[in-house]
Amino acid sequence: MTTRKQIESLREKIREHDYKYYVLSMPEISDQEYDGLMRRLKVLEDAHPQYKSADSPTVRVGGGILRGFKTVRYRQKMLSLDNAYSFDELKDWEERVHKNLKKGEMVEYVAELKMDGVSANLTYEKERLSVAATRGDGQTGEDVTSNIKTIRAVPLVLRGRGIPEFIEVRGEVFMDREEFTQLNKEREKCGEVLFANPRNSTSGSLKLLDSGIVSRRRLKFFAYSLGEYKGERILTQGGFLKKLNDWGIPTNPNSKLCRTFDEVIAYCRLWQEKRQKLPYDIDGMVIKVNDIKQQERLGFTLKSPRWALAYKFPARQATTEVLKVNYNVGRTGVITPTAELKPVECAGVIIKNVTLHNFDEIKRLRLKVGDRVLIERAGDVIPKVVKVTGHWGRKAVVIPKNCPECSGKVVKEKEEDVAYRCINPSCPAQLERGLLHFASRSAMDIEGMGESAVAQLLNLGLVKNFADIYRLTDRELSKLELFKEKKIRNLLSAVQKSKQQSLSRLIYALGIRHVGEKAAFVLARHFKAMDNLVSAKFEDLDSIYEIGSVMARSIIDYFSQGSTKKLIDGLRQRGLNFKERVFESGHTALSGKTVVFTGELKEYARSQAEELVRRLGANASSAVSKNTDFVVAGENPGSKYDQARKLGVKIIDEKKFSAIIRDGSA
Repeated sequence: MTTRKQIESLREKIREHDYKYYVLSMPEISDQEYDGLMRRLKVLEDAHPQYKSADSPTVRVGGGILRGFKTVRYRQKMLSLDNAYSFDELKDWEERVHKNLKKGEMVEYVAELKMDGVSANLTYEKERLSVAATRGDGQTGEDVTSNIKTIRAVPLVLRGRGIPEFIEVRGEVFMDREEFTQLNKEREKCGEVLFANPRNSTSGSLKLLDSGIVSRRRLKFFAYSLGEYKGERILTQGGFLKKLNDWGIPTNPNSKLCRTFDEVIAYCRLWQEKRQKLPYDIDGMVIKVNDIKQQERLGFTLKSPRWALAYKFPARQATTEVLKVNYNVGRTGVITPTAELKPVECAGVIIKNVTLHNFDEIKRLRLKVGDRVLIERAGDVIPKVVKVTGHWGRKAVVIPKNCPECSGKVVKEKEEDVAYRCINPSCPAQLERGLLHFASRSAMDIEGMGESAVAQLLNLGLVKNFADIYRLTDRELSKLELFKEKKIRNLLSAVQKSKQQSLSRLIYALGIRHVGEKAAFVLARHFKAMDNLVSAKFEDLDSIYEIGSVMARSIIDYFSQGSTKKLIDGLRQRGLNFKERVFESGHTALSGKTVVFTGELKEYARSQAEELVRRLGANASSAVSKNTDFVVAGENPGSKYDQARKLGVKIIDEKKFSAIIRDGSA
């Protein structure tokens, strides 16, 4: 047998043993024999590197240290589930399901254990794992492919028949309680901070930059749902789970097809009682309508599918005393009150602090410092105050007028809002997020100023507001880790180039609440110069059709602050463009049109393309409707493409779009 065939044969044997162990739970060889196969394969691959492969089982030992995580955009959004906290709420959901289907229609359900881990999206293209990412915000996640590949339960190559050309598999990465206990013992020996629970340790593991360490954490994976899919039609959720197993992807063996909703309730009761017997943590059950066609007819809300619901097990509770109320400033400036508690054990964890969410919640609870409160760990994870059990306190909780971080102005923008927020753009608590937005591609487009660079600039005290970016020197940048001569030169060049960005981009980059790209463009076209916008009155702004009173008030509040005035002066002194170049294009090929972009464009950034069409008199929309004139489809178009086809909206490629731009701007 040739060396190449020996390597291929060993890989196939190891994949088969992985399938039997993780999917079928029927191992045929001992761990020692398995390790022997892996060693033989590694020796052969090391001796013959020309035969190494990205999907070889040996990559599971870890591929070294990464420099950071890229972001991945999903073709189909990862939605969250609505929650039910009682069987009555479960039955209410069942009634809504029947109400939205035909009268008398039979409905079957699949009940699955709700894993208490970290959600992940695995993308397989032509049988092979191409990308694995964290959930992120549901649309964009972090690329953790190298770390996911270390999980032996995750197949690197799919097996069996009917494998789809493309599939996004959603599932949960988790850690057994025994592994978690062992990991914490090792950390304690090394004097490291202990993880709070298995979910916390799983999340921390996936974000490690050294996949070699991740491989020793013995993480596991169960798949449970489908994202984008190109293959034979799937008819049921139960059938989908079986297909996953046939392809080598493990699913939780405790899922059950329920013919009636009484069976669903009984199954939830069963696992509510015996969940501690499992080797891993669960915090509830997930109930899904089994029939995929029924799922499609039930559809979605903005955030959740109507055909699925999470039933959360009753939380564990404890009572304690509120010692103090502190104020935390989030990255968006929201002031969140947090109660400091007399330490108490709740569901196996010592609770010292608990969020109070917002000041309306404090008012509802009639909470004062010194009161005795009932707390619970919702979903066995997040502690919250349920109610005040003893009004012993005398000190009221006061809404701060000034930010506890920077003393900036704290406002509540609308009467119906619950959030109070600091609107100082230079607030230290918000500055990291603000700098990343300011430097982003759709704003000032400062290439090289990513998360790592911004974090280091702040830690070293080199940047305290946006204007400080334009004072940076090569000597200062040389203090940043991994910043050598070429990288420093490129960043300084990008900073200089950004000074010439349009006024609309600068307005958007400032991060004024409610002011997005389109509103920034409208403001720049209307006022033509930054000074005119800064001195604008509420009536001037409110009278602009696209702006309105909420945005107008936000703009007035922003520019009325002393810190903002200092920032604008600083940006002026550094030579940024404060005037909008207005093109009087007259009637163009795009005048009055509504255009939507989807997919990856080669010639333009998305924000550049949208700015172009706006300058030519068109409306760049984010959603497809029957009023859309045409959709520009780049590579890997998403759901907007399918919606356009469904509605019969004209679809053009990037080449045709470029031709229209040339004609329209002539």
